[in-house]
Amino acid sequence: MRVILMTGKGGVGKTSVAAATGLRCAELGYKTLVLSTDPAHSLADSFDMELSHDPIEVKPNLFGAELDALQELEGNWGAVKRYITQVLQARGLEGVEAEELAILPGMDEIFSLVRMKRHYDEDEFDVLIIDSAPTGTALRLLSLPEVAGFYMRRFYKPLQTVSAALRPLVEPLFRPVAGFSLPNKEVMEAPYEFYEQLEALEKVLTDPTTTSVRLVTNPEKMVIKESLRAHAYLSLYNVATDMVIANRIIPETVTDPFFKRWKENQQVYKKQIHDDFLPLPVREVPLYSEEMCGLEALNRLKETIYGEDDPTQVYYKETTLKVVQIENQYSLEIYLPGIPKEQVELSKTGDELNVRIGNHRRNMVLPQALAALQPSGAKMEDDYLKIRFAQAA
Repeated sequence: MRVILMTGKGGVGKTSVAAATGLRCAELGYKTLVLSTDPAHSLADSFDMELSHDPIEVKPNLFGAELDALQELEGNWGAVKRYITQVLQARGLEGVEAEELAILPGMDEIFSLVRMKRHYDEDEFDVLIIDSAPTGTALRLLSLPEVAGFYMRRFYKPLQTVSAALRPLVEPLFRPVAGFSLPNKEVMEAPYEFYEQLEALEKVLTDPTTTSVRLVTNPEKMVIKESLRAHAYLSLYNVATDMVIANRIIPETVTDPFFKRWKENQQVYKKQIHDDFLPLPVREVPLYSEEMCGLEALNRLKETIYGEDDPTQVYYKETTLKVVQIENQYSLEIYLPGIPKEQVELSKTGDELNVRIGNHRRNMVLPQALAALQPSGAKMEDDYLKIRFAQAA
């Protein structure tokens, strides 16, 4: 299955681009699913038809779905939710309040990943196009498998083992005092099973032959800056970007004086998009005179973006992570376009290298050749952060 993930700042038009991409894939004979994981769904509006949690046929070979986070939560997390509700009710909370608090913040975002993994495993479709949440949320989602792995390996698995051993001894004394039972095997196993799904999904997301991100941006200063940061952070998580789509460019045919300043600014920012994202291919899309709603409008959009192209191809092969051996030393090279070295914080714990840029952090499990070595220096060169490793003194 080919996975194409559309992301960008909120309001740049990524839903329309995702829908148009799906239309072109279906036209070429690929059985295609466009899945919206954005909490504020607009995919149904783009196709101009009702959609649901389960795939609905839009036209031959093309299906659409909008993630229902509560339905996913009940199917994957129901046992844990019911247990947390029981605990909260025992502490005096009313039924509705307890049920609401049992749904942890961010769970809707997490379960969009589980839904992606299920569609990938079922292999019912040839192409899966993800209309993702705005950039910040999407990037937090991409970091989840590694962050979850960090806590699961160090804390949860030992706790699960201890809990299973002590439960038969402690339960008879615990329930009369606390008013609720200790978590049973189903409750304790659910988080780890969930983590295993995320870990498997990470392998899909970081395989550049399977998954590509397409960044949708507008020729505006703030949007470009966020898109550049997103490209760097995606590289940090080892997720390849293969195209940038510059949307809503005012056409030359617009001569109204009101748009004169807008057009002049857009010319500057359009050049900046091409320069800053080089060597990624950039596709330009004009500002249309009508909304991109319905198949007729989406047909025009897909012709503009792809023409006769096959959208499932990998437009640019990006190496986001590589290990280079130089004589007796190793260098770990991470592709971080546009990020100054001063913004990068590095630390090593055991066999993991912790890389932090702003609010984004990645815990990278090092290859065996590097795990026994210590970082001896780092420099930024040709958009790569090059970290040297050597034997500890």
